[in-house]
Amino acid sequence: MRLIIVRHAHAHPGTPDAGRHLSRRGRKQVRKLASFLRETELQVPGEIWHSPLIRAGETATLLAKHLKLRAPTVEKSGLEPEASPALTARRLAHRDRPLTIVGHEPHLSALASLLVTGSREPPVFVMRKCTALALERQGGRWLVTWMIPPELLP
Repeated sequence: MRLIIVRHAHAHPGTPDAGRHLSRRGRKQVRKLASFLRETELQVPGEIWHSPLIRAGETATLLAKHLKLRAPTVEKSGLEPEASPALTARRLAHRDRPLTIVGHEPHLSALASLLVTGSREPPVFVMRKCTALALERQGGRWLVTWMIPPELLP
C-alpha cells in the first residue's frame, strides 16, 4: 500500500487556529507541489484524507484539483496537530488501497516515525509546510520511497 503524507501549506496567522485559511503563498506552494508531482509522474493516490482544520482541507482540495484527481477529499478526525498517531496507524493497518493524508505537525512527523520505526518518539522526520513524504507498506514494514521538501520545488 502506498501512503503519501503532506503537511498543509502556509496559512494566515490568527485565532482560532482551526479557522486559519491558506495564504496566497500557501496556494502557490500547493500549485508548485502538484505541478512537480504531475511532471515527474510520481503516483499520488486519488483518495485524500484531511484534518478538520480549514488549512488542511484547502490544501487537500487544491492538491486534488491541480492533480486532476477524481476521488473526493474526506475530512477525518484524528488528524489534528495534537492527535495521537496511533489512531491513524490503526486505521491504516488493514487498508490496502493507496491514500494521501494532509495534516499538521507534530502529528505527521509522529505518524511517519511510528510507521517506519515503530515508535513516535523521537521523531525522525520533519514535515515543514507543503512537504510531501511517500511511504510504501511491504509485508509488515513501512518504507520511505521519497520525500519532497518545499525548497526542492522549482
